[in-house]
Amino acid sequence: MADRTAPASLLPVQGLVNTLDVETGADTLTADGGLDAFLAAHGLPPLAPEDGGPAAVRALTELREALRAVCLAHTAGGGPAAADARTLDRLLARAPLVLAVAPDGTTALRPAAGLRGADRLTALLAAGIATAAADGTWTRLKACEAHDCRWVFYDRSPAGRGRWCAMAVCGSRAKMRSYRARRAESG
Repeated sequence: MADRTAPASLLPVQGLVNTLDVETGADTLTADGGLDAFLAAHGLPPLAPEDGGPAAVRALTELREALRAVCLAHTAGGGPAAADARTLDRLLARAPLVLAVAPDGTTALRPAAGLRGADRLTALLAAGIATAAADGTWTRLKACEAHDCRWVFYDRSPAGRGRWCAMAVCGSRAKMRSYRARRAESG
């Protein structure tokens, strides 16, 4: 199977969106200790006890679904629906970034001073998205076109036209449904 793992700048975004298995409904983000496990798995800083809890999980769940909608738009080859774009804009506006310059002259986007909790995590994810947008990889982060999947994958195909997380599963099912529909139409 082809490697569908995103580059380092997008890996936490891919990981966040994939905390929900659409097919089974299993949500590792909302599971007991799920947020802490997600943060640890992606090398993100843990939340202080007063910054975590249900409010942070709700905010990150909303961010997750807005990102899934954008990734699905990448799959379709267009922009997100206006409502999805507004939601993502609203969430990102609460998580401003600053350009930090190191003593050696290198630069990096960092969360603005004073951000805490879900807003700080959103800013860390936004920095990765900004990096990916600048290097042209952001639009290759896609959501599987299968309505019962929506797993986010990184499209490494040469033409960048991947539509399914795995051709052997979701792609094969879609092609079989299409074939059956054509046969039913032709009698």
